[in-house]
Amino acid sequence: MFEVTEFGGTGKRLQDYKGIIGEEALNRILEKAERVKGATFANVNSTSFGGGVAEILHNLVPLMRDVGLDARWFVIEGTDEFFNVTKSFHNALQGNKELRLTEDMKRLYIETNRKNAGDVDLGSFDYVLIHDPQPAPLVEFYEKKRPWIWRCHIDLSDPNMEFWKFLRRFVEKYDAYIFHMEEYVQSDLEGDKVVIMPPSIDPLSEKNMELSETEVLMTLERFDVDPDRPILTQVARFDPWKGVFDVIDVYRKVKEKIPDVQLLLVGVMAHDDPEGWVYFEKTLRKIGEDYDVKVLTNFNGVHAREVNAFQRASDVVLQMSIREGFGLTVTEAMWKEKPVIGRAVGGIKLQIIDGETGFLIRDVNEAAEKAIYLIKHPEVAREMGRKAKERVKGNFIITKHLERYLDLLAKLS
Repeated sequence: MFEVTEFGGTGKRLQDYKGIIGEEALNRILEKAERVKGATFANVNSTSFGGGVAEILHNLVPLMRDVGLDARWFVIEGTDEFFNVTKSFHNALQGNKELRLTEDMKRLYIETNRKNAGDVDLGSFDYVLIHDPQPAPLVEFYEKKRPWIWRCHIDLSDPNMEFWKFLRRFVEKYDAYIFHMEEYVQSDLEGDKVVIMPPSIDPLSEKNMELSETEVLMTLERFDVDPDRPILTQVARFDPWKGVFDVIDVYRKVKEKIPDVQLLLVGVMAHDDPEGWVYFEKTLRKIGEDYDVKVLTNFNGVHAREVNAFQRASDVVLQMSIREGFGLTVTEAMWKEKPVIGRAVGGIKLQIIDGETGFLIRDVNEAAEKAIYLIKHPEVAREMGRKAKERVKGNFIITKHLERYLDLLAKLS
C-alpha cells in the first residue's frame, strides 16, 4: 500500500468556490467542519489514476485538508492476477451471472489485502473510508476502534449473488456503507448503517474549468478533429459495461442523415483494469478504417485538460452504458452546458431529467434519433445545456460532496 501525496499542485481551498456556491453555503460547510476539525481520515482505493474514484479523491482530499481534517489517501498494491480477480468482482457485482468465484480467487483476494494491511496502520486513524470491493477485506486485519466506512461506487442493483454473499462477510463489519442510490442497497445489510450519497465533480479542476475558445480549437487541431463539423463524444473506459459498441452504432445511424458527423471515443487506460486492453482492441476492430472516428486515450496525449476541450467542443455527448454506478462523465458534460443522451440505467437516471437536461433512452435507434434532433435544433440543445448545468450546481459538485461527508463523520463520532 502506498500513499498518494501528489495533487497536481492544486492547493485547493474552499474559499475558491465562493463564486460558485455563494457565501451562505461556504459558511455552512466551515461551521460543520468545526465538529470534526483535526480528526485523522484515511481513504483507501485501488488506483491513483483512471476512473471516477481516483479523480474524486485527487480533488476532494485537498479540500478536506483545507477545512481542517487530517485527510490522507492510500492505494493498495497487487499483481495483475489480483486485479483480474477484482475485475471479475466488478463485473459480477454489476450483473454478470455467468462468472464463478473459485477458492483460488478468494485466497488471492484475501491474501493480497492481508499483505497490504502490513504496510499502513489504518487502525490509528479516527475514520477510515474504503472504496469499492478491491480493498474491502482490509477491515479484517485491524483492531477497529473507530468508525470504518465502505463506499460502493458501482451499480449493485442486480448482482451475481455468489460474489455478493462472499463480499458481504467483509462489508457487514463496517460501521456505515455508502451507495449512490437506494436501488443499489442490498436487502441483507443493516438498514441503519446505509448512507445514500451521490459522487461529484470539481468545477475548478483541469477537466471542468473554463477554457478559452482558442485553447479548445487548438486541442481539436492537435488531434485532427474538425471544429466546423458536428461532433458526438463519449468519455468512458473501454469496458463491457460502457456500451462503446452501441456508441459506434449510434454514430453510424446518425451519419446516414448527417454525413459529416464525427465521433470521439475518449478513455483512460487504468492499471487496475487489465480487461481494458481487450475491449480497446475490439473497439478498434469495430471501427475499421473510418477516419471520422477518433479513439483518444492517455497513451496518445489525452489528459484532463484535453477531455475538457473535447466535451466543450461536442454538439452531443453520449453515455450508452449498460450498467453505470453513477457516470461522472455525464455530470462533467452537463456542467459544460452540453445535452447528454444517456441510457436510462443506474446513476444516469438520477442526473438527466428526460427532455429537460438531456434525454434518457433505451436503445441505439432512440439514441440516434435524439442525436439527429439535437444537432438539427441547436437552440434546443443550448437550452437543455443551460438547465443541465443548474442541475449539477445544485446536486453534484464537490462542495456538496464535502458537506455530506462532514455530516456523516459528525453522525459517526
